[in-house]
Parts: sequence; C-alpha cells; structure tokens
Amino acid sequence: MRRISLFLIKLLAGFIGLSLLLVLLFKFVPVPVTATMVMDGNGITKDWEPLAEIDRNMVSAVIAAEDGKFCSHDGFDRKAIEDAMANNAKGGRIRGGSTISQQTAKNVFLWQGGGYFRKGLEAYFTLLIEKIWGKRRIMEVYLNVAETGIGTYGAEAGAQRYFGKSAASLDPLEAARMAAALPLPKERSVKNPRGWLRGHGSTIAARMGQVRRDGLDYCVYD
Repeated sequence: MRRISLFLIKLLAGFIGLSLLLVLLFKFVPVPVTATMVMDGNGITKDWEPLAEIDRNMVSAVIAAEDGKFCSHDGFDRKAIEDAMANNAKGGRIRGGSTISQQTAKNVFLWQGGGYFRKGLEAYFTLLIEKIWGKRRIMEVYLNVAETGIGTYGAEAGAQRYFGKSAASLDPLEAARMAAALPLPKERSVKNPRGWLRGHGSTIAARMGQVRRDGLDYCVYD
C-alpha cells in the first residue's frame, strides 16, 4: 500500500507540474496543436493571429453568443450551469453551460466529449488559465483554437474560408454568423445560413451592440 500511495503521489505531483508548465508556456507561446485537431479526420487548416489582428467584432460576437458574463465571472457561470442542468433533466435538446474560459481549457488541454473525469480536469485547467493567463489571453487563445468549420480552426482560417478575407476586417454580420456556428461548426452553415440559424446570427449581431454599449468586453481591451 505504501508503494502504491507513493506512486500515486508522484503521479499527481508530475501531473500538476506538467500542467503548470504547459499553462505558463501557452501564456506566451501560440498553441501549436490540440487533441481535437489531431483527431480530426478532415485535416487541419489554421493560422494563428494575435488578438490585435482579429476584428473587435469577432470578440463582441462570441461574447454575445457564448458568454455574456465573460468579463465578470471567475471562469464559471454558475447560473448558466444550473439552468443547463435543470433543462437537461427535463430531456429533449441538451444545453451547455460552459463559459468561454471552460471551452478554451477543454480545447487546449483536453478532448471533446463528456464525463465527470474530463469535466473535473476542465474545471482544474479553467482555474489555472483564469489565474495565470487572464481574460485577454483566454480570448486570444479561444479565437485561435476554436473549430470554425470542417477541418478549420481559429477566426483567421474561418474568415478566409467563408468570406475570403482576414479576421482583421470582419463586419458585424460576418462575425455574428461565425459565432452562431461555433457550437456545431461541422453542421451549421456560416456563409449561407437559413431558417433558425439565419435568425440566430441576426440576433447575435443585435446583441453585439449591447456588448459594446455596456462594456461587456472591457476585460479584453482595457
């Protein structure tokens, strides 16, 4: 038992040390590849861009669509999590309560899919990046590793694919349509959305004005 306990302690210490090293490294260095990218059978198209080269419309769009409390929470939107759990308990369409911080932690350090073990690791990495990276870096990494289409990762690659232009010059509607597709990028059309998806993109575009007016992106630009 003593040997087993010692082994487990060393294993835990090694994991904590490695995770801290990676989080510190990626605070300054672009994330080269993620597990999601490696496991994508469609190949990888990506182009890392600093946040200064990504239009503010894209930041406003993802906050409006994914996480309106991004600048005010500590990595977890407890109300959204509770609402998602209550909704999912009723059955029907599954809703998520993950913040941009949680999605970034999952995308960079973990794998897709559920399970309590992965969720626990996601919470751990979320706490680390909130403390070590800060909000601006979290947003920068998120907009560079998020899947924006089939085999396409990041805002720059998505902007080039759908609109033939740089992410630095996205207009509000283009950014809103990209944000609308983020939860299901392999299934949702960005360039020619129809029906509910088209309306959802327009709703996000309208919310972007509120993001600017209410300063909901202040932690990214102040």
